[in-house]
Amino acid sequence: MTEKRNWVVGLVLVFFAFSGLVLLAAAEKTVIVGFTVSETGSYQISSARQVQGLKLWMDEINAAGGVQLGDGTVVKFKAVFYNDESDNERVSALYRRLITEDQVDFLVGPYSSGLTDASVAVAEQYGKIMITPGGASDATYMKGYQFVFQGLTPGSRYLVGAIDLLSHLDPTAKKVAFVYEDSAFSRSVVEAARPYAEAQGFNTVLYEGYEAGTTEFAELLADLEAAGAHAILGGGHLQDGRALARQLHEQLLSVRFLALLVAPADPSFADLGDAALGVISPSQWEPTVAFTPQAAAAAGIEWFGPMGEEFLEAYRDAYDEEPSYHSAAGYGAGLILEKAIRDADSLATAAIKTALENMEILTFYGGIQFETSPEAHGLQIGHDMVYIQWRRDAAGHLVKQIVWPLAGATAEALYPMP
Repeated sequence: MTEKRNWVVGLVLVFFAFSGLVLLAAAEKTVIVGFTVSETGSYQISSARQVQGLKLWMDEINAAGGVQLGDGTVVKFKAVFYNDESDNERVSALYRRLITEDQVDFLVGPYSSGLTDASVAVAEQYGKIMITPGGASDATYMKGYQFVFQGLTPGSRYLVGAIDLLSHLDPTAKKVAFVYEDSAFSRSVVEAARPYAEAQGFNTVLYEGYEAGTTEFAELLADLEAAGAHAILGGGHLQDGRALARQLHEQLLSVRFLALLVAPADPSFADLGDAALGVISPSQWEPTVAFTPQAAAAAGIEWFGPMGEEFLEAYRDAYDEEPSYHSAAGYGAGLILEKAIRDADSLATAAIKTALENMEILTFYGGIQFETSPEAHGLQIGHDMVYIQWRRDAAGHLVKQIVWPLAGATAEALYPMP
């Protein structure tokens, strides 16, 4: 009798143990995050770094056990992505595929304003939440979209600080040349910077675009020399920016101040040697920027995510290289999605959208807050630029120093540039 009772009890225990395992398995939800990466094409390097940052966040959150919702569901994340080849038409097709065939839950935008602009229309069409860590053009967020949320400082604010810095350094340097890649991002930057500069008393002596992908600037250099500009502002992306800085240096063009988009903020810019010295760039984030929970508390907003030192260590360990702001922006996109899920305590699109609209946080990457007006819904309003300049340290090595704003500067600006 005792043996029979023990056998029955054993069966009952096995049943409940098995049921418990089933319940535990059922409580785990894998959320699919879809995106494209420029494994080839003109945006290859910056895009790769953005995706490395996003994947680092995903690996860390999964390793930490995921995000637990109030109903006990444990949310973990899986990436599905394709090579967009830096091509707008391919981006549109691939994001449609991610939604209709891969059945992704959330989207992260590609790198560059042009590719982002192509992707957001698809996200909006299907009502999918998209975080865009690589698209700065203001125009993308002025189309009445409701499901797209920008992670970068908008392009209209990219060069404003550089103009303020120049005014601070030399009130007599009034001749300014704007030379820029003829792309959505660069146009949006200079179209906002030019009137701002002229309102500060600067005189635009040259305003000239060049075709995307250009790496030979002989004609442009001749125009710059004829214009006699004290300062040059503009550029575009990584390859053209590097080439323009190198050729300006080789031609010994007399200019006091050079601020270019994107390229100088990338760690690889140091490969230019003396051609990098003195060049200034806006940056979404730098390793030396030290946002802290204390700063968040002082501002009356919530701190979220790891400290900057923790991100730096994890990124270096994972990829054996220094992160650029593209890396931090990719990781930041993951933090934004994670925070929205935690605040919503749900995976429902409507709840996530509301959480994003109400978000105001400080992270190692900087502030995050979104415009909620119908005409500019999803535009980033919480994140500010810093401005770096390439300098030589005591050992003669090229390093980036933050030179503006003064409150966050790690060195005085080198002016005029060599």
